[in-house]
Amino acid sequence: MRKNVWTTYNKTQLKACDRFAEDYKEFLNNSKTEREAVDTIVNEIEAAGYRELNTLIGTKTKLKKGDKVYCVWMNKSIVMFQMGSDPMEAGLNILGAHIDSPRLDVKVNPLYEDGGYAFLDTHYYGGIKKYLYVATPLAIHGVLVKKDGTTVQLSVGEDEDDPVFFISDLLIHLSAEQMNKKASAVVEGEVLDLIVGNRPFIVDNDSEKEKKASTKLTPGEQYAVNHEKEEKKESGKLSGAVKRGILAILNDLYGIEEDDFMSAELEIVPAGKARDAGFDRSMIMGYGHDDRVCAYPSMRAILEAKNLKRTACCILVDKEEIGSYGATGMQSRFFEKAVAEVMNLTKEGYNELSLKRCLANSCMLSSDVSAAFDPHYASQFEKKNSAYMGEGVAFNKYTGSRGKYGSSDANAEYIAEIRKVFDKEKVVFQFAELGKVDAGGGGTIAYMLAKYGMNVIDSGICVLSMHSLWEVISKADLYEALRGYVAFLENIDFRNE
Repeated sequence: MRKNVWTTYNKTQLKACDRFAEDYKEFLNNSKTEREAVDTIVNEIEAAGYRELNTLIGTKTKLKKGDKVYCVWMNKSIVMFQMGSDPMEAGLNILGAHIDSPRLDVKVNPLYEDGGYAFLDTHYYGGIKKYLYVATPLAIHGVLVKKDGTTVQLSVGEDEDDPVFFISDLLIHLSAEQMNKKASAVVEGEVLDLIVGNRPFIVDNDSEKEKKASTKLTPGEQYAVNHEKEEKKESGKLSGAVKRGILAILNDLYGIEEDDFMSAELEIVPAGKARDAGFDRSMIMGYGHDDRVCAYPSMRAILEAKNLKRTACCILVDKEEIGSYGATGMQSRFFEKAVAEVMNLTKEGYNELSLKRCLANSCMLSSDVSAAFDPHYASQFEKKNSAYMGEGVAFNKYTGSRGKYGSSDANAEYIAEIRKVFDKEKVVFQFAELGKVDAGGGGTIAYMLAKYGMNVIDSGICVLSMHSLWEVISKADLYEALRGYVAFLENIDFRNE
């Protein structure tokens, strides 16, 4: 039977819910990329006593109950462990979420000039409605790694004094043809190029005396001048004065040269902070709820869980929005390696059979978002099997699309065990599907962990306007996720027979 979470809270719980929402908003504001999320998480968990796995391997430190360990992979994925009293072979209780979100990525040869504007060429990442990205303030986050190994971090567009960036839209007065296109074609992917400047590079407006004083040029201006000479020498053509102006600024501010874009990871995201939504402040509107709204309570749950019988694990991974491929996605084997390394530091030690038993005996909540019922688009939902904002943690027995394709489909016995634990701890939850059977669908990382034979079910927070620039969640659902994840880590002891 469904419950509205707000009706179950007393004053103490309401205050705790609000405090947790404030913590989450701060995390969201500081974690607009997967690298930023990992940095923020490491700072918080190290303050709570977590130690880096490679350091423990180097010192051959033996792990015991209560020890806290973490492992970062390529600065974009992280695994955390809190050791329980049972041998690891008995299985782990795992919370898993992803920390990447839909966005625009800057291409490897991005900077060009056209029509008096300097642009950064982009490629969209994950499932987006491309028309949402035009005529809205955007920020640039990410890193450039120079040939000498120096890493330059960028975050421009978030502070009040920062410039923002944008993608132009076609004015309504000339949109007769555009307005007749399908939504998927209103804005084409190759048009999603970021405007980053309009002022040409000029060094000739000074007096004759000033022209002779070459020291008047900043390092960036000198780089732009040299860049112009090199272009003339190599091709006889110039790329444009506005582009050279941007190169001068980037060189002065960050020491960046144009070729450094080749070894960069720059992400274009909405500029601005997460905000309370509604007169009652019951909701949070922000960028990146999918899936940092599950990642943050998962991380906080492993910090708050106590007196564990089974070892607790929290996996926060990259690349889910594009199929979980790559070395930092869930389809790589870095998680399996981390479990093996941790097992090797226990008194039981590591062997291949013990590792396989550990993974097969494990239980997991694949903590990913679900679709919140939206009355404006009710025709795409099946009401009695939809998730509703304010009605608690949403479980999806299966995700996938049409005919359960791409789903792991959780076992009934496992679901019954979770229901028992959540009811005992008075956690409010609901079961749902992702829209009508033939409306579409989506996937999670659940099936990738299920391949080990462990029990997995999707469990997360329902989101309104998912994959838009600004998504919306309920503060009550967020807090129930924390409570539910702690209950899962502390109480689940289920094994297949």
